[in-house]
Amino acid sequence: MVVLRKDGTLASLFDSRLAGLVHASALAEPSVRFRHERFLISRLATGAVMMAGLPPYLVWRGVPSGLEAIAIASLFLPLLAAVVLSRTGSLWVAHALSSLGLTGIVVCLAALTGGASSAAAIWLVAVPLEAMVSGSRRATIAASVIAVVGAFAVALSGYLPVGALALDWPNAIVMPVFAVTAIGHIAAQAMEHMRREGEWRARMQDNEARDRLLLSAIDDLVTWHDANGRVLEASGSAARFVGAEASRLRGHGLLDRVHIGDRPALLQAISDVAAHGAPATVPFRLHLDAARGDGSRTIFAEMRAHRIEAGLAGANGSTVVAVTRDVSEHRRHAQELDRARAEAERADEVKTHFLATVSHELRTPLNAIIGFSDVLGGEGAVSLSPERSREYAGIIAQSGRHLLDVVNTLLDISRIRGGHFDFQPEPVDVEALIRGCCDLMRLKADASGITLTSAPVPAGCALVADARACRQMLINLISNAVKFTPRGGRVEVMVRRGGAYLDIVVSDDGIGITEADLPRLGDPFFQVGGGYGRSHEGTGLGLSVVRGLAGLHGGAVSVESAPGKGTAVTVTLPLDCSRAKTATAGARDASGNGAKAAAAQAQPAPIRTSVRVAAMPEPVPEPIRRPAGLFDPAPLSTNPPMRRAG
Repeated sequence: MVVLRKDGTLASLFDSRLAGLVHASALAEPSVRFRHERFLISRLATGAVMMAGLPPYLVWRGVPSGLEAIAIASLFLPLLAAVVLSRTGSLWVAHALSSLGLTGIVVCLAALTGGASSAAAIWLVAVPLEAMVSGSRRATIAASVIAVVGAFAVALSGYLPVGALALDWPNAIVMPVFAVTAIGHIAAQAMEHMRREGEWRARMQDNEARDRLLLSAIDDLVTWHDANGRVLEASGSAARFVGAEASRLRGHGLLDRVHIGDRPALLQAISDVAAHGAPATVPFRLHLDAARGDGSRTIFAEMRAHRIEAGLAGANGSTVVAVTRDVSEHRRHAQELDRARAEAERADEVKTHFLATVSHELRTPLNAIIGFSDVLGGEGAVSLSPERSREYAGIIAQSGRHLLDVVNTLLDISRIRGGHFDFQPEPVDVEALIRGCCDLMRLKADASGITLTSAPVPAGCALVADARACRQMLINLISNAVKFTPRGGRVEVMVRRGGAYLDIVVSDDGIGITEADLPRLGDPFFQVGGGYGRSHEGTGLGLSVVRGLAGLHGGAVSVESAPGKGTAVTVTLPLDCSRAKTATAGARDASGNGAKAAAAQAQPAPIRTSVRVAAMPEPVPEPIRRPAGLFDPAPLSTNPPMRRAG
């Protein structure tokens, strides 16, 4: 082990020294650097051997002949080639010098051992072959040219004087020495090549292991596809991503888990990437083999596909590599942002509508109050008759009451929305409640030429609710019915019981509501036929207040109407509304934040709308539910379901 450790240390030291000889232009690309290092090692080794053997040879031979001098110079050319490569980084020039040296040695040896008939001449074939190993076309061409020139030189060596070729070494010695030298040169190159190849293979294995570790560490799924979209390989994160082993995604395994409606787009995207090379991103829904922590078995995924160039394609023949990630959370955040943006836009619209409506409702009575007050307080007041003065005072009082109604309505909405409404359930006499509200509104109905009636209350309609809230709801509904019913029309109030619920129905044969306006009923400040030119006064908050108060009781509201066929509004309340107060108090205690808990519990009642088919029907059909918040269009969790009286 110690010897191996020393050998490894020496090899590392040798590699670090050798790296300092490589030209800077070859350091960026590992394969080019490898070729430079292999060339330097083989040529430096050859030069070192020649430098070590030259002094003994000169002592033994004395002054060399001309051919010997050429051969010695040729043996030193590889060392010169290594210097040129280290200084210039030109591999083909260095190979040309090295090929020139090898050709010079072969030519000299062939000339000394028989010329063209010498067996040494065959070694000229090795000159271009050695250059081909470098992978450089120019080096191969240069070596081939040099070998051809050397072949002509060997052929011409037969015409030289015999004395010039005299050598007292017999062929039996010269050829083996040359063969051993050439074999040693080739063996040294082969061994160094094998060592470098081993290091390269180990490095590749390390890189592959690191890549596999990286792919298994990330949560995204990496897949390799052919041009038809089939999966050839998948990363180890498949088990976490889809709940299946990577081998089960091969072939059509991944496609089978894609939502069937998203498969054509996915296959088309992969095909386009393979054909045209432009990266593509495609969203799709993916079915999981195992449910996630939240219980979902389908996620929204996004695949980014890139083409693998022909030179980089793996052994499995893959042409496209794709990274798939789970974008469900990102999609949820985007949807939340869209909802928040829509809510902000709607809040801005509500604010604008609120300012326009309230300013109109406040300005008209204020103008009347100020105008008639100026008349009564001015110099001309003494000339007014008592009847005219009382008339003006009545107009001022009426305008003041209208202002008070507007302010009270706004305060009611604020208290309900903020959870500050003083909800006190108690036994309510339903018959007395309806009779009192009808008596209160009859004067206004008579003044408008409208018949206001109430049906007898069935027996057993004992109601536990907030009496003040019930009174407010009923007055708002009767007021709306009277307001939108023409002279000669009729408004009827009736009560029905169905199981544990009580229906309070206010119906009229008035102008009715169009189907397009039905979905917006109950929205704050919404008025049918709204606008500055509307013919009916009001803030558009009456039905919103009814919804809020019904929600406090755990009830619901339904509206049935059609143009020219009147409107029927039904408020459904539990017979015992004290449970709603108990639930609100429990939520307040559990949260520790009374205002927020109360506001969360005081959600507006669900409102259900339908088109009326006949005026004032006896049985009110089950309409379509449209849950909506008071200021929030998002669906709300429903309160106890509405029970219709049978």
